[in-house]
Amino acid sequence: MFSALPFGYMFLMVMSVGTFLSISSVHWLGIWAGLEINLIGFLPLLVYQKSALESESAVKYFIVQALGSSLLIFGSLSSFGVSFTWDVFSRGENLETFGLLMMLSGLCMKLGLFPFHYWLPSVMAGLPWPTCLLLATWQKIAPLFLMVCLLELSEYYMLICFLCVVSAGSSLVGGLGGMNQTQIRALLAYSSIGHLGWMVCAVLHSEWSMKFYLLVYIVISLCMFFSLWKSDLSTMKDIDSLKMNKVNQMNIMLLLLSLGGLPPLLGFVSKWSVILVGTSNPWLPLLLVLIVGSLMSLFYYLTLFFSVFVSSVKGEVDGKMNKEGEMTLVLAVILNIFGGVFLLMNGLIFLL
Repeated sequence: MFSALPFGYMFLMVMSVGTFLSISSVHWLGIWAGLEINLIGFLPLLVYQKSALESESAVKYFIVQALGSSLLIFGSLSSFGVSFTWDVFSRGENLETFGLLMMLSGLCMKLGLFPFHYWLPSVMAGLPWPTCLLLATWQKIAPLFLMVCLLELSEYYMLICFLCVVSAGSSLVGGLGGMNQTQIRALLAYSSIGHLGWMVCAVLHSEWSMKFYLLVYIVISLCMFFSLWKSDLSTMKDIDSLKMNKVNQMNIMLLLLSLGGLPPLLGFVSKWSVILVGTSNPWLPLLLVLIVGSLMSLFYYLTLFFSVFVSSVKGEVDGKMNKEGEMTLVLAVILNIFGGVFLLMNGLIFLL
């Protein structure tokens, strides 16, 4: 896909360098510079087809990311005014109050978390599938790990309450927003917002559960976006217009249910790990809200499931995929099914 762009691989490399610079830096200016380098590498990939929808999405994404970076650098400047150092792990008397809250708000805006979630569905709705995949997976890595870093600096009650509200609100928005959605890309964007709520909850409890949840989400998203891309659905946004062969239909159905967290698929194992570490802490109401939001997400996944199923019963199928693509998608579904069963069995054996 990106080979059609003359310097597509170079922009991907710039994105990667920016992300790794942000994660590995111990200096707030280095973190900010890494996020800006990542943005510079990602923006040309948003407009590689030069369509009106891509240009609109690129402008929205640029404005939101610039505002998030402004909040981040403003918070770091506030912390610098207290501690007189740009070191990430410096501890001042008031470092954990206003400065950390501003930096956390900037990271939430960059991720598309509640209450800064409005831009993500509209941006993703105008992008092709490969760019949607990058936006849903790679662009989440640096802000999430920086959020873990901020929580290591402080465990103030206000900061934890703010993240609890963000987590619960993101899960509910991801569930409610996708119910009346008719575009597949926007549907997956609301799904991403809901999964981000679970990741923030995992950040509050343990770092390893967040890393495991993010890894599982990236694996399922790779399978999901690859199947939609190979089905030649780049211009078919309405759910009722899904036309593909029966093998790909079954693959997408199971991958959607895995994204929704239906047991014993792979997507359920990541949610189960967050629930296990969350029950040992006094935040059970937060887990209840997350589960309610996940159930609402599963509702519209099942709606899409039956929509695709009815279209296949009517005979609206099209054999556009070759045997190699079918085998790849079958392997992706096998990974989701048997991977989830294997991890569940290991977890049950560990608990017993």
